[in-house]
Amino acid sequence: MSNPRSRRIADRVQVVVAQMLERRLKDPRLGFVTITDVRVTGDNQHASVFYTVLGEQDDLAGTAAALESAKGMIRSELGKQLGMRHVPTLEFIADALPESARQLDEVLARAKAQDEAVAAARGTAYAGEEDPYRKPRDEDDDLEDDDLDEDDAAR
Repeated sequence: MSNPRSRRIADRVQVVVAQMLERRLKDPRLGFVTITDVRVTGDNQHASVFYTVLGEQDDLAGTAAALESAKGMIRSELGKQLGMRHVPTLEFIADALPESARQLDEVLARAKAQDEAVAAARGTAYAGEEDPYRKPRDEDDDLEDDDLDEDDAAR
């Protein structure tokens, strides 16, 4: 949404719908609903309201039915609060974000398990020598090297 007016209307629709669901809508089918996003068309005639429901799949179905039946009441309250000549029509869409986040968490957990398996299979042996650092030469080694150098020079 590049139009600032549409963005303000979408923000206001989100607030009004959330307040309606919290205070005025008394449908027993309505679960624990969170309004995640609202998108309004450029001509402000249609609003898509994205929501998530905490719970199982049957909670989602009951909430969808409750929102569909309360759509007229919510829209009339929007008309009063927005003060617009044409109130946008409402479309309630279950947000796929929680499902996507769950799948992403599963993929990350599998990757972590595979990393741990590779680390366990690798073992604790180091590549190369046990102590890879150079040490100062002993004097005995220096004397032996000097003896060899003198013998080579004599020949």
